Parts: sequence; structure tokens; C-alpha cells
Amino acid sequence: MAMAGLYRRLLPCPPAVDFASTEGKQLFLESIQNGTMEGFYRLISYFQTQSEPAYCGLASLSMVLNALAIDPGRKWKGPWRWFDESMLDCCEPLEKVKARGISFGKLVCLAHCAGAKVEAFHADRSNIGEFRKYVMKCSTSDDCHVISSYHRAALKQTGTGHFSPIGGYHAEKDMALILDVARFKYPPHWVSLKVLWEGMSYIDETTGRPRGFMLISRPHRDPGMLYTLSCKHESWISIAKFLMDDIPLLLKAEDVKDIQKVLSVIVTSLPSNFREFIKWIAEIRRREDGSPSLSPEEKARLAIKEEVLKQVQETGLFKHVASFLSNSCCGQSPTSVNGESLPDIAASVCCQGAEILGGKLSSSAVYCCQKACMKCLNAEGNNPVRMVCATVANGNNEQGVDVLIPSPPGRPCCTFSGPSKYIGMHPASSDVLTVLLLSLPSATWDGIRDEQLLREVNGLVSTENLPTLLQEEVLHLRRQLHLLKRCQENKVL
Repeated sequence: MAMAGLYRRLLPCPPAVDFASTEGKQLFLESIQNGTMEGFYRLISYFQTQSEPAYCGLASLSMVLNALAIDPGRKWKGPWRWFDESMLDCCEPLEKVKARGISFGKLVCLAHCAGAKVEAFHADRSNIGEFRKYVMKCSTSDDCHVISSYHRAALKQTGTGHFSPIGGYHAEKDMALILDVARFKYPPHWVSLKVLWEGMSYIDETTGRPRGFMLISRPHRDPGMLYTLSCKHESWISIAKFLMDDIPLLLKAEDVKDIQKVLSVIVTSLPSNFREFIKWIAEIRRREDGSPSLSPEEKARLAIKEEVLKQVQETGLFKHVASFLSNSCCGQSPTSVNGESLPDIAASVCCQGAEILGGKLSSSAVYCCQKACMKCLNAEGNNPVRMVCATVANGNNEQGVDVLIPSPPGRPCCTFSGPSKYIGMHPASSDVLTVLLLSLPSATWDGIRDEQLLREVNGLVSTENLPTLLQEEVLHLRRQLHLLKRCQENKVL
């Protein structure tokens, strides 16, 4: 009886050597003896099969992130924090990836967003000797891993562009072990570095650039705790250009005489969809995960967020930003929350959280928030924990979702009612704008003609004297901004 579909593919040998073959086993044993399989053990512990035909990049990255023991900082399912393909959507909507895959540059962006340290190399900006050096480096330790982006045709395999991690290296034969995440198609296999390099030199038709490889390792610090930049929305290219190119030109063209005028030039020119670019990192949990009390880990993360927020609001720049926004036309600006209250923001976040926790992100499932309320939990110390508790529904199914709200120590625990419902709450326009201005490159302000004002502005935006936590937050956003600028210029994509 004829059956539809395909059951695996025969691995073309040569140029590949099946990992499970007699020759493949011998290469494996010799590589172990020579110490070039150290990275293999971590990777094989988290080896996974891509869940969609076009998810090779996402599967490779989630596999490497888990092998490096990078904490995603949010739950996957139940109480467990774990990287899964469904969670890697900050740089490209999953529906787009599912339809046409992901580019080399967007995967680099995803790795950065996930909290990894990434060094990326296109084949035309590197050479086989440098590639061999990094393969050797990651094969002799478990501190880093290499993901290769190559065209299957060079390996005489069916298909086109593909991502997979490199699991080991045989120095004498100059062969790499590819842990192919399309396990439904090809098993792990050895291939010569020369052939693999040829595959990485193929041009990616979607970007017009050669493919390449990326070196992924653990960062020396955690990623941003309060905010992150996102290229998920299509407007990110114009916003990145505005921040990096247009603001310096605006300040140079305008004869600004004081800080308020500097802020006015920037804020009144911000793109209307600016809020899609800088995102609030929310702490979300299922209510069924346990009692209303917080775990020690949740308390620790919230305490760090609150300390960073406190440090933001203690800067001199924040005082100028808060004054400007309060004196501007009813506080309205592209960053304002007044048109969208904290309950509205929290309701939206709760719905997104329900999708993530339910593993249905970017699917046809639609969650709506039926009710939301603010609660304050007593915690050790003087600062109560603020939590938005919401009930979201998808058809006949209801789910309780909580969002933890950081706020500076010493602020009263307020509710959604009353005229002061926004006081001390997060996210807020003044916090967002302050952090973003601190994150701009130092050369942004060089066009200010008034020397005294230039010295004052440089003093306000300097990162040198910032407290450590805030400095790390700002520098993280600055690195993201530089990366997105390179993407916008097609230097990474």
C-alpha cells in the first residue's frame, strides 16, 4: 500500500561519514583521545529535532542555549524555565520563520536577545583558517559552541540553506561532526571542513550575502533586566535609523539652548510606533503554579529590577525628563502611557503570557483578558510586592496569569482606582525615555553648538558614573542598538 510523505533521506557518503557507521565511530574515538570532543557531551545532552521544516535555526539555537545553561528568565511549561523554539520570537515572528526560515543575521539577533554572547562571521569576512580555529576552540571545551549556516548542496544533500551545531572535530582528518537538527532527514555525520566551508560560502538569496558561522558562549553578565529592544515589528528599521542617524542631525540643525529644548527636539520627532521598539521585560507566571507567595528566585529577580528602576529615577537626566513630560501637552508623547493605562498594558501582557505559557504563541488562538486587579503581597522588608492578577480566556478555557510589577522601594502600594493610579508605577514614559537616552552613542550629542549645554548634556548621559546595575542595563541596550543598526545597514543580515 502506497504511503504519502517521506521517511528520511539516504545520507550521501562521501562526502559525509555517518556518525553511527564503523568509520564514524572510529573518528569519534580518535577525537575523544585527542581531546577534541569536549563540547560534544553538553550538546548531545540537549540534542533536539527541529519541530518545523523551517525551524533549523531556532532548534540549533535553543539546543546551544540549553547546553550553555543560559537561564531564559521565563517559564516554558509548568514551573520550568527552558529554551524552546516557541520562545525565540523577539527578532522575527514565528509565523514568518515557519513559512520561510530565518536569516543568519536574525538568528544572531535572537542569540543576543536570549542573553548569549555571540561572535558572527560571514564567509566573505572570514576564512577557513579562522573557522578551523573556532571549531577547535569549541571542540576542546564546553564553554562555547559553533552553529554553522551552510547550503546542503555542497554536501550533496537535498534541500537548500540549513543551520546545525558542530559537535566535535577530528584534527588529523580535518573533519567536523555536524549534529543535524533535521534528524527526521539525516543523522549526525562527519564532513571535511573544506566541504563545509564551501557550503558556508554559498550566497543566501534572501539577503544577498554568503552564509557563515557563529560562536556562541555564556555572557559575563545577565541580559537587560527591565527593557530590551525588539526588531519583531516591521518599523524597527526606521526607528533604529532615527535613533542612530536622525537625532544627531536634528540636534545639529536646531539651535538648542537648554535641556528642555533638547528633549523637545527628540520627543516631538519620535516615530508614532516607537513603543513597538523598546519593550518592557515582564515577569509572568501561571496562577496554578503555586500559592500567591513568591519563590526566592522570583524575589531575587524582582529585587534587581526594582533596584535598577530606583537607579534610573535617581539620575539627573530622569529629573529633566520627568519635568519635561509633566509640562508638555498633557504628557502626551509617543512614549506616553496615558492613552494606555497600566491595567491595559498588564492585560495585554497577561494575554501574551498566556500564549507563551500555553505554547501557542503566534497561533490562531486568541486570548482576551476578562478581568484584572492589582494586589500587594507582604514581603520581607518594607517594600510590598505589586502584582497584576488577571483571568484570561480562550474560548471556554480560562487561565489565571500574574504579572509582577517592579517599583522603587518606599513607594506606597497603589491600586487601579483613584486619580493617582499612575504614580510610581512601571512601565512609565519617564523611565523608558531616560533609559533610551542614556543608551544612545556618546557621539549623538556632539552637534550641540552651545559648549556649556554640551558639557551639561554629556554629564547627564555619561555612563561612567552610573551605578553598576544601571550601567550594565544601559550598555546592554547600547549593544543591542548597535547590532540593529548593523542589521539595518545590511552588515549582519
